[in-house]
Amino acid sequence: MRSRVMIEIKNLTKIYKLNKKQMLESKTKNPKKTAVDNLSLTAREGEIYGLLGPNGAGKTTTLRCIATLIKPSDGEIYVGGHEVQKEPEAVRESIGFLTSDIKLDEQFDVDYMFGFFGRLHNVPQDVLEKRKEELFTYFGIKDFAHKQIKELSTGMKQKAAIAVSLVHDPDIVIFDEPTNGLDIVTARSVTDYLRKLREDGKLVIVSTHIMSEAEKLCDRIGVIIDGSKVAEGSLQELLNMTGTDDLEDAFFELYKERKGEM
Repeated sequence: MRSRVMIEIKNLTKIYKLNKKQMLESKTKNPKKTAVDNLSLTAREGEIYGLLGPNGAGKTTTLRCIATLIKPSDGEIYVGGHEVQKEPEAVRESIGFLTSDIKLDEQFDVDYMFGFFGRLHNVPQDVLEKRKEELFTYFGIKDFAHKQIKELSTGMKQKAAIAVSLVHDPDIVIFDEPTNGLDIVTARSVTDYLRKLREDGKLVIVSTHIMSEAEKLCDRIGVIIDGSKVAEGSLQELLNMTGTDDLEDAFFELYKERKGEM
């Protein structure tokens, strides 16, 4: 029996309008930038799906469209059966979303932020306390719970942000570059937790440009270059497709092929 489809993207396109300064910075005369171009994919419960691509490939834009933070220019996205533009509230209830661009308010402590987002998601108080015990214990936050966010190290801030994003025990977890800037020990604790979420039957979608991370972590990988999905499959399928022995070589084969077309 195949697992249930939790996210389905159909022909997603996102076009941004550039102002004169942005056009100058991008060295273009075209006032429109296509960040995501006709992208389709499906992701299922109980898997870790990786979006792999260089900076500027469209990974973050795709995740933000899924999370209802920005509106697609074209196409449809279904999250747990809910279309993101027609039922954004239902989508937000079912996901946990983490991106380095959205930071916890520096002046509050971890405990307050956890409770605040718990109330925002209507988590009952007794359930909230259990979630806090589980997540704070796993990520080693207990001793730092009453410290202001601004007093924490980079790794501890990231772990606090992960705990807060998972306060409502969502079925779908969307993490944009979850280990970016973390030391090796903290990064490992984060990826181990993502594996635990998969074992619990959740769908985890992560974006990354770290080949070794994608290789070890992801059940399936979608390779995105210049806003387009150029390949998709398990690690072995991507290696077979490109006739290579590791993901980095496979990626560069796909990259050369894509750039050669242009």
